[in-house]
Formats: sequence, C-alpha cells, structure tokens
Amino acid sequence: MKKNKISKNWVNKQRRDIYVRQSKVDGYRARSAYKLIEIDEKFKIFKGGLSVIDIGAAPGSWSQYSSKVIKNGKLISIDLKKMEPIGNSIQIQGDFTEGKVQDEIKNNLTAKVDVVLSDMAVNTTGIKNIDSIQTGELCKEAMAFAKEMIKENGYFISKIFMGGTFNEIVAEGKKYFKDVKVFKPKSSRKDSKESFITVSYTHLRAHET
Repeated sequence: MKKNKISKNWVNKQRRDIYVRQSKVDGYRARSAYKLIEIDEKFKIFKGGLSVIDIGAAPGSWSQYSSKVIKNGKLISIDLKKMEPIGNSIQIQGDFTEGKVQDEIKNNLTAKVDVVLSDMAVNTTGIKNIDSIQTGELCKEAMAFAKEMIKENGYFISKIFMGGTFNEIVAEGKKYFKDVKVFKPKSSRKDSKESFITVSYTHLRAHET
C-alpha cells in the first residue's frame, strides 16, 4: 500500500511540474533539458560548430539541446543504456571510464573537444549523504575524463550534490581549472540537493607557464 501511495504521489507531482509539461511541448525527452538551457543562458557556453561530449547521456535531453545549438558541430553521446537516435549525435554504448570506450571516442575525434557534459547521478538510496557521496564519485570521474578531453578555453559541466564530497570536488576543480562556478537552475526541483559545477572561461592550470 505504501509503495502504491508513493507511486501515486510521484505521478501527481509529475503532472503538476511545469517543466515536465513543457518538455512534452518542446519535444525533449526529459525535464532536465531546461537545467542545461538555464546553464547556457547564464554562462553563454554553446554556439554553432562546437564539439561536445555528453557522458551519461540517456535518455538524451542534454544531447538534444546540444545538437540543436551546435548545429554543424560534433556531438558524441555516451551511456551504458542504448538511446534512440538524436540529430547529428554519434552514440556510443558503454562505460566512459573504460579504455576501449575512450579509444572509440578518440577514433571519432580529430582534436580535443570544446565541452564535456555530465548529468550523471547514481540510483538514489533515499539516504541523502550516501547519494551525495556516490554521485560525487561520478563527478570526480567525469572531471578526470574532462581534463583529458577538453581543449584550452573549454567547458566542463557536471551535476553535483550538496553535502558529502561537495567541497572536495569544488577544491579539486580549482586545482585544474579557472573560474569554477556552482549554479542551481530554477528548473532543478526545490527539494533536490543537486547543483551543477560549471567550469567556465577555462584554461587548464596544468598547461599554464
């Protein structure tokens, strides 16, 4: 009975959510598209011709927005799950931390990329501190990947949860990037601890002389 009540509450919440409703109008696969749209509006990241890697891309709303705004640029979407095709996206099914997947990514590139995106989160346990720590580990892996893949003046955007390893991740970002920002879009649910770490106007510190 309790499970049915929770499911009913979730359905009702979805029906009331303006971003869920708008995503159906705009053709996005998930409401999360509007988080990236807000990030882009604030930090002015995307433009035509950019190269973008979206890791943990399923169901694909961030890739949908990226494909729309980069136009004739290059988009690689990676996830463990198989996704429906998205515009000009090159889709790779697999774990982005594995060597064979990284080799496949590099085989589809002729240079480093302008943007690395990650909206990844673990399947939540309901214990907020544990969820924060585990999602933080994903963010660290995504950041390590981004350090290898983005070019000078590139951007890294990743989901991050407040609490847990939050301060550690922000400090780690500041070791390698300039101007690390944390931003919570209005489209992020008020009861969610998620924010997004946005490395904007970046030069990799490791490349400085």
